[in-house]
Amino acid sequence: MSALFDQVTRLFREGHETAPPALWLDPRIDEIESFVPAAVLIAMTERERPGFLFLHRPATMRAHAGQIAFPGGRIDPGETPVEAALREAWEELGIRPEDVRVVGTTDMYRTGSAYEITPVLGIVPPDIEIRPNPAEVSQWFEAPVDFVLDRANQLEKTIEHEGRMHTFVEVDWRGHQIWGVTGAILHNLAGRLRWHG
Repeated sequence: MSALFDQVTRLFREGHETAPPALWLDPRIDEIESFVPAAVLIAMTERERPGFLFLHRPATMRAHAGQIAFPGGRIDPGETPVEAALREAWEELGIRPEDVRVVGTTDMYRTGSAYEITPVLGIVPPDIEIRPNPAEVSQWFEAPVDFVLDRANQLEKTIEHEGRMHTFVEVDWRGHQIWGVTGAILHNLAGRLRWHG
């Protein structure tokens, strides 16, 4: 095991053993009766300054067009959240499941679009080959863990949508605006991981 894997695993376990942090929730979930299970892979690169891998959805997609996300999607029948997250990372970014050392699953996030997302945290090699699927990924990038998990960089913003005001978390990394579900997952993970670099 690597020093980074050991460090992240320790912080992850400590964060889940202590009192839960204040989690970011979507207020619309109270109006939803059933949710579709989904999972995402939070891939952390094993380098001196670790980063997270993100992707941009193509502008042509019917749902979440142009948004920044972690690789992920619906959980197929018979799959665990970990299996689904690894499969989606392979399908979307070409990350082989055997190249991911899974730390664990963290706080489930329910969306206003009726998805129940389980984030899976894993460590990947720093020189991992990324082969994005153009049907699902327009571009990908890596942002430093210490930056995106810093609550000072997780700005609270408000937008009007369908006649209602919605508050969300946004992180801006070099013009990449990470918000919505991905911003909420980062906010929740910051409470669990308490990353200090």
